Amino acid sequence: MLLEVKGLEVHYGGIRAVKGIDLEVGEGELVCLIGANGAGKTTTLKAICRLIPSAAKQMSYSGKDISRAAVHELPRHGLVMVPEGRGIFPQLTVEENLAMGAYARGGGDVEKQYATFPRLRERRLQVAGTLSGGEQQMLALARALMSDPRLLLLDEPSMGLAPMMVARIFEVVREIAARGVTILLVEQNARLALELAHRGYVMESGAITLSGKSADLLNDSRVKEAYLGEGAA
Repeated sequence: MLLEVKGLEVHYGGIRAVKGIDLEVGEGELVCLIGANGAGKTTTLKAICRLIPSAAKQMSYSGKDISRAAVHELPRHGLVMVPEGRGIFPQLTVEENLAMGAYARGGGDVEKQYATFPRLRERRLQVAGTLSGGEQQMLALARALMSDPRLLLLDEPSMGLAPMMVARIFEVVREIAARGVTILLVEQNARLALELAHRGYVMESGAITLSGKSADLLNDSRVKEAYLGEGAA
């Protein structure tokens, strides 16, 4: 397993936001974490990336304990997150944002990103804050890929995007996975996420309530009723 998390807990004051969950992601897998707003999905990703305080019985990446790792160390070892809301540098140009993505590990193939995202090539000298929402999401993905990640954590990549742009973003995520990049995907669009992923976890109120192969979860009556808009038979 590339990522192993056991007994992860996150508290916000007196609120137990993540309640001792276990999850794992194997090398080369695309695994999704689905659930309603407020379930604890984003909090889980932030905890893995050491962006917020957490406690865990085990949190390891590539066989090494990362429970006490400094935030800036993880991208250098190939663990990279694309946050909810994109997190681009709005005052910098597209090209400058991409350069920042390569900072942690050095190098970075700008032309490769322009080949994947031709629209970014057209906008390369444009200030990032003036891009459309879909273009900003493309930039956030491209910036993350500039660091040549081994494990990519994606938080709600479809949020706020038009259906056509959502389809394009998910097509790119599929392409990234096909290159061998391991992905942990948090996504509120459960159907799209499960259709894309190898395995999935369902999170409710800070706890993992279901897990398994994506095909099995797609056919699970509880998932259908709660997340796929299909009433119980």
